Amino acid sequence: MRVLSLLLGAGTCFLLSGEAKGEEKPPAYPNHQDLSYYLDAAGRRPPLRTAGDWDVRRRHILAGMQAAMGPLPGKDFRVPLDVKQVEEVRVGKLRRRKLTFQSDPDDRVAAYLFLPDGGGKKLPAVLCLQQTTKLGKAEPAGLGGNPGLQYALHLAERGYVTLAPDFPSFGEHAYDFAPEHGYVSGTMKAVWDNVRCVDLLQSLPEVDGTRVGCIGHSLGGHMTLFTAAFEPRLTVLVSSCGFTRFHKDDVPSWTGVRYMPRIAAVYKNDPDRLPFDFPEVVAALAPRPFLACAATRDDDFDVGGVKDCIAAARPVYELLNAGPKLGANYPNCKHEFPEDVRKTAYEWVDRWLK
Repeated sequence: MRVLSLLLGAGTCFLLSGEAKGEEKPPAYPNHQDLSYYLDAAGRRPPLRTAGDWDVRRRHILAGMQAAMGPLPGKDFRVPLDVKQVEEVRVGKLRRRKLTFQSDPDDRVAAYLFLPDGGGKKLPAVLCLQQTTKLGKAEPAGLGGNPGLQYALHLAERGYVTLAPDFPSFGEHAYDFAPEHGYVSGTMKAVWDNVRCVDLLQSLPEVDGTRVGCIGHSLGGHMTLFTAAFEPRLTVLVSSCGFTRFHKDDVPSWTGVRYMPRIAAVYKNDPDRLPFDFPEVVAALAPRPFLACAATRDDDFDVGGVKDCIAAARPVYELLNAGPKLGANYPNCKHEFPEDVRKTAYEWVDRWLK
């Protein structure tokens, strides 16, 4: 498997499914590609003309995502981080720390943290999410795997504090995905771990907590979208080879325990029945800067479906006066993150975080 018009203040997180009212049933949108309207309580389709109109549709999108992923945890899961440092080594001019932190009441997550020399100034930070690899966080940290996917190391060398966590069940993050842990899907478990990574970054004296971005390739690419849809503190976003429309994808590949089992169990792998799709997820990132790097020869995520998503989301960005903040790069390559594409991605991060 390959895997906002309202921004809340620092230290908060958008919790749609609330600690009290449980999961919210989303309205049934027949075409998730059409973002020109919202459904009101009577089932009518008022057009999107204002940011307030978009807020309604955006709430429905997050409800649809949670219908497939399960509810985003509430305050009971936001336990003290209890960060423990395992080691610290020098990597050139950088300090690389291996640490663990308490993500929820039952689970600790391991991560690599890179700290550049900020000269006493607070630095912007980037959450760096791994592709599907047994190495987990080690690959983006430059400790093995594909040299082209060492973006936690690369961005730290450009002056960012970077944090690379293990996705559940990869690297050192042993996880069994049993429902008694409180998650319906591995996807939502990973979203919550990433939310806690933002908590961790904002707790560091070296970090400017108002400037935190997120980047990932493949699995990390769509987890960047999923996390940022729920986490408004992520202010700049890059996805490499991370998504396409469900109608142009292998829907059953999303249904394993690491991902979203409800897609098969509830929605029967039928893209017409799914409660959300990626055009909506991309639009839900607005008005924050988002760059999609989608390879034209990607044999995993169809580039045509990516172009559909960008085209559908662009009117929302324009409605929120953020048209230049939606970017797309379509390199002539396979399912990879080559040097020229990384350069474009890193310059996008520089443009909006520095």
